[in-house]
Amino acid sequence: MTDAAAFDAACATALDAARAADQRDPLRAFADRFLHPVDAAGRRVTYLCGHSLGLQPASVATLVREELDAWARRGVLGHHDGARPWIPYHERLAPALARLTGAATDEVVAMNSLTVNLHLMMVSFFRPAGARTRILIEASAFPSDRYAVESQLRFHGLDPAQHLVEIGPRAGERVLRTEDLVAAIERDGERLALVLLPGVQYLTGQCLDMAALTAAAHRVGATVGLDLAHAIGNVPLALHDWNVDFAIWCSYKYLNAGPGAIGGCFVHARHGQDTTRPRFAGWWGHDKATRFRMGPDFHPIAGAEGWQLSNPPVLATAPLIASLELFDAATLPRLREKSLALTGRLRELIQTWLADTVEIVTPAEADAHGAQLSLRVKRPGTTSRRLDERLAAEGVIGDWREPDVLRLAPAPLYNSHADVVHAATVLRKVLGP
Repeated sequence: MTDAAAFDAACATALDAARAADQRDPLRAFADRFLHPVDAAGRRVTYLCGHSLGLQPASVATLVREELDAWARRGVLGHHDGARPWIPYHERLAPALARLTGAATDEVVAMNSLTVNLHLMMVSFFRPAGARTRILIEASAFPSDRYAVESQLRFHGLDPAQHLVEIGPRAGERVLRTEDLVAAIERDGERLALVLLPGVQYLTGQCLDMAALTAAAHRVGATVGLDLAHAIGNVPLALHDWNVDFAIWCSYKYLNAGPGAIGGCFVHARHGQDTTRPRFAGWWGHDKATRFRMGPDFHPIAGAEGWQLSNPPVLATAPLIASLELFDAATLPRLREKSLALTGRLRELIQTWLADTVEIVTPAEADAHGAQLSLRVKRPGTTSRRLDERLAAEGVIGDWREPDVLRLAPAPLYNSHADVVHAATVLRKVLGP
């Protein structure tokens, strides 16, 4: 038997096992509740890019059309009338967001975008005073987070070169170690005002030990903020019990709310009930009972809603309602179980078929990763960007990030075990033996 014939046989065996797993999957019907991209010939592609932009729930068009119809038929009266009045529109999202984040409903709010929310949170929670003037982030933080942090430091008259602390992996390693982060927090303890870290690191797919890092920061008297862009809807969260001070996220990745969708924010109850905390204020954060009296004095709503600036964009919020209904129906524990199975299958196939060619950057431990696998091709001359293009030409959609990472993420709401086998097969075909 030739190597090609042996590989074909291995692919067939793997696909049979995957299809059997799909038949046993209690969540398999959810894939039909999404709209899947197709290629130029109309064939459905294998979409493994939910870490960047989730697929559109099939019910989104109906929900958006209903809001357009309400606007057309009711005009301004739609703020108060109809199936989903617009004034309390964002409140419909709080229960599901609370379940996904491990929070109380008054600790979460859907508003703005991630970076806007980060700035609003730093206004309230980065309060440099005395020796406490430093912010700790990871060295490869998402650029928008870094830009926001540096600009906040400069806003306070602080030089990032002196007051920004960056922690990276050890020499020769690709991911962060909890003990190194804890040591850095302790080393700068009395000088740290804020520790800002991701729940899941965007480049490597590593899920940080958020509970341990929050506890370490609090032991030295620092405030803790989390960027959950790649964590919400992906990994289990317990923000209230972990005692996280604040968190922010976007909703267009695993939450499938569409490009530029409304973001979200968590403020722990111990802060949310403190209406004297400094903040940048806006009308929609004002006490609901007196909001329309149009008075000059700002009285913030207790809880995360008190940080709102403006009423939510209804047409950009409706898709999140559709997606969160699916999360509630599927439940995060079942989704997480399937996610680990999908990512585990993809990892096993890559290690079996491409061990000499592909390095899996993402940690293997179940509690140290989400749905995403970050891959680095060890073959000289093969860039992640070029590999991403070749995979797309073969009907597998992932993405690449500089300097050398290809990201693939099977999302349990709409991906199958057969999708994973197909992606691994195409990756092997593109890269060769």
